[in-house]
Amino acid sequence: MESKIKRKAVDYEKFDQKKKLITLYNKAEVYYQDIELKSGIIVIDYDKSEVYAGRIKDSTGAYIQRPVFKQGNNIVEPDSIRFNFKTKKALVWNSRTNQSEFYIKAEVTKRENDSVYFMKGARFTTSKDIDDPEYYFLARKVKFVPGKKVVVGFTNMYIADVPTPLALPFAFFPMSETSRSGLIIPSYNDSNTRGFSLQNGGYYFALSDNYDLAVLGDYYTNGSYGIRFESSYAKKYKFQGNINVRFENLINSERGYPDYSRTNIYNIQWTHAKDAKSNPNSRFSASVNLGSSKYYVNSINQVNVGSRLNNSLSSSISYSKTFNSVPQVNLTLAATHSQNTNTEEINMTLPTLQLSVDRLFPFAPKDGVKKGFFKNINFQYNLRGENRITTTDSLFFKAEMFRDAKAGLQHTIPLSTNFKIAKHFSATTTLNYNEVWYMKTIRKQYNPTLNRVVDTEINGFDAFRTYSFSAGLGTTIYGMFNFGEKKKIQAIRHVMRPNISYSYTPSFERYYDTYDSDGTGQMIKEYTRFDGGIFGAPGKNMSNNIGINLSNTFEAKVTDKDSTKTEPKKIMLLNNLNFSTNYDITADSLKWSPVRLSGGTQLFKQKMNVNFAATLDPYAINNSGQRINTWNIDNGGSIFRMTSANMTLNYSFSSKDGENQERKNKQGERNGGREDDLFGTNTDLSDRRESQFTDDDDGSQEDAVSEFFKYKLPWDMTLAYSLTYSNNNREKKITGNSLMVSMNTDLTPKWKVGVSTGYDFVNKGVTFTQFRFERDLLSWRMDFNWVPFGDNAYWGFFIGIKAGVLSDIKYDRRNQPDRAIR
Repeated sequence: MESKIKRKAVDYEKFDQKKKLITLYNKAEVYYQDIELKSGIIVIDYDKSEVYAGRIKDSTGAYIQRPVFKQGNNIVEPDSIRFNFKTKKALVWNSRTNQSEFYIKAEVTKRENDSVYFMKGARFTTSKDIDDPEYYFLARKVKFVPGKKVVVGFTNMYIADVPTPLALPFAFFPMSETSRSGLIIPSYNDSNTRGFSLQNGGYYFALSDNYDLAVLGDYYTNGSYGIRFESSYAKKYKFQGNINVRFENLINSERGYPDYSRTNIYNIQWTHAKDAKSNPNSRFSASVNLGSSKYYVNSINQVNVGSRLNNSLSSSISYSKTFNSVPQVNLTLAATHSQNTNTEEINMTLPTLQLSVDRLFPFAPKDGVKKGFFKNINFQYNLRGENRITTTDSLFFKAEMFRDAKAGLQHTIPLSTNFKIAKHFSATTTLNYNEVWYMKTIRKQYNPTLNRVVDTEINGFDAFRTYSFSAGLGTTIYGMFNFGEKKKIQAIRHVMRPNISYSYTPSFERYYDTYDSDGTGQMIKEYTRFDGGIFGAPGKNMSNNIGINLSNTFEAKVTDKDSTKTEPKKIMLLNNLNFSTNYDITADSLKWSPVRLSGGTQLFKQKMNVNFAATLDPYAINNSGQRINTWNIDNGGSIFRMTSANMTLNYSFSSKDGENQERKNKQGERNGGREDDLFGTNTDLSDRRESQFTDDDDGSQEDAVSEFFKYKLPWDMTLAYSLTYSNNNREKKITGNSLMVSMNTDLTPKWKVGVSTGYDFVNKGVTFTQFRFERDLLSWRMDFNWVPFGDNAYWGFFIGIKAGVLSDIKYDRRNQPDRAIR
């Protein structure tokens, strides 16, 4: 022996000096160098330097305490084992081990050394039940190098112990704890409009521990093709992110036919997040989703209904830096993008510069409380610069896009203070100074050749300066309605916050010029050369307004159902109920603006959100629908005329009351759609191993495989109701009235079903509808996704192995919507 053997057993240790044997019985353990062996019985032959280990029988005659052989990170659990301490060779019967996602069981295993094993009758599976797997690959001869590779002879697949024709004469399986580069096998499919196809084939590059790259492609027999680059990166305690670049060349019909068309679409997605701990004074983030406006409508690879129904894409990249000086300075540099996929209009800022200097209190003491008008006087400085671009999908990143860009800088210096009046009233006053710099202005002049007024761009620096004054006075009023401690509703608390404000902006008529509008030489029409600027233009008319606002909250104290509680329970009746209007002092008529009413509350343990709003106009309208300077009540109507109203209701609830069961459709949200499944779940055909139900199964149901019926069926439901009323011109019409529903449930521990649907009561029709079915087959997953009608009619069936190492073993069949390229 090269070192000492440590051993122990529960029942006994038996020494046979004649045969030179040591027998350990019941929970026997042996430790030798880096080798650990635990078993029911262990026999050590110190003459041959060998050890034997096996199981023992319990009182019922069943075998228990299977041997566990461990050397380094390799663990083997056989029925019995014979091991030589000197040669390090071993014979193992019915060995069990796992490597990466593989579980391996072999009838006989011969260990040559700590890095090479030869096996006979080996089963490879990703099933957690190695003794009774639902499927496995039976290899007659195997060479196994732990942590590196498995080389097998003739191998075929068994399902439920039934052999299948899926077989290989030989095979090589890489084994590694780290990512490995390799081919990604494509899936076969066909389309009525584009023919047969191979999709999602390509190559995965395991470039390093910090980043990777997958290159995937699709090809259709009519010539359509797509290519995608997907990469993830991360650096611990620094940052993490991923980027997806997708391009597709789509061909519809055949050359020579009138409906033949060809188009290119693309999409770029990038997310980046910086660890706040790496540098708390510096932050960089990115959330990018831009591309062709019709990408999600026409994509041949990603059927994402939630994104297809959405009509906007947005992006933001920002870097911010905080300078811990006195006063503190914050700097932000950002680029933004918003895109309307219906109109194909794109608005971008490249870049946006923001700089702000923290508030300064020139009259306040360095220590102590700031009280009074003078001590609270403060000012700050803000700078905002933008280079704003408005373009279309067809001109994106072309010369015309940058030619029409508009740039400007805006400086603002607010000087404000706040103070108390009569202890109960809070007053604020603010004097705002605003200065705007433009690099381009306009000049309007009559063009006799065109016989119309044209705008001529004038390049060069120009600026305008404005100022305004505002003041506000507000207070808080508390009211309590007591009904008695023995009542179910003991009291109702009402909090009112009235506020009156005043704002004044003088006329800046000096920035206005006149022009000849019809070639007669009469300079009548007025304009300002700053029209169309990104930060607006100075106002010609004086503004002198009084604003009135009243906000309310209602809260109730009720007797708690729990008799052990001594304090009453507080319930919010109305989170907010707001009234606001405005009075224009300078206006000759129609001085009052419409009253805006808005409110919201949460019901059923804050699971239902209810929001409502209405616009109430005190003035009447004429037969043309125009407001007139006559009170509505004097025109034969009520005090207020409701011109519009809306209400939204959202309710999410589930069988697991009190737990957060909100389902997240992360990819759908990233694509610009909804984060819930009211518009269906996201189906990314580049990776069909992900569940449609996005639940976080922690394996707690693994012991209930044979259970068919559960007296508690997990379920969840999301409701969204929207109602819109319009009465601008006495039409008294409900313009929008729709209900959307999403439901998911587990019929059994392994069966999940879901549906997303809705009904439009105005158009009298069913909205988008999707049915989802999924079966958890332990190591496999099977699902069926069906959209029965509409422009998005589609069905898809998938069955495949969950484990990534065998993700290419699958059957994926679908029927995509037959739609023309738009």
